[in-house]
Amino acid sequence: MTIKDIMNDEVHMVMPQDTLEKTLSIMESKKLNGLPVVNEEKQLVGFIVKADIYRFLGVTGHYETCPVEWAMSKDVVTAMPEETVKEAAKRLRNHNIIGMPVMENGRVVGMISLENIVDLYISNN
Repeated sequence: MTIKDIMNDEVHMVMPQDTLEKTLSIMESKKLNGLPVVNEEKQLVGFIVKADIYRFLGVTGHYETCPVEWAMSKDVVTAMPEETVKEAAKRLRNHNIIGMPVMENGRVVGMISLENIVDLYISNN
């Protein structure tokens, strides 16, 4: 089974200049733990997870105005649609991350997460 068989292909993305407040609102409303960060050309420039945002919650004033680019990870681990689910699971585990953007032709085409892999395991057992 490949990543494209289980990935989320409805990808929500934010831009580096978007605020952490807006980003967390998207994550909460869509029940997501992380989002790809893209530039105007929709090229991947980072990834942000809730833990990145939570670091800023205690600093007065920063949450509402702080841009995503201040909190995002710039060294993003990615996957390709044709990789196996096992390869994706190993990469998630080895990098201690919860999800990865799935890339094709330089564009984000999906997301693969621990939840996708757990759901696959549950449905097969």
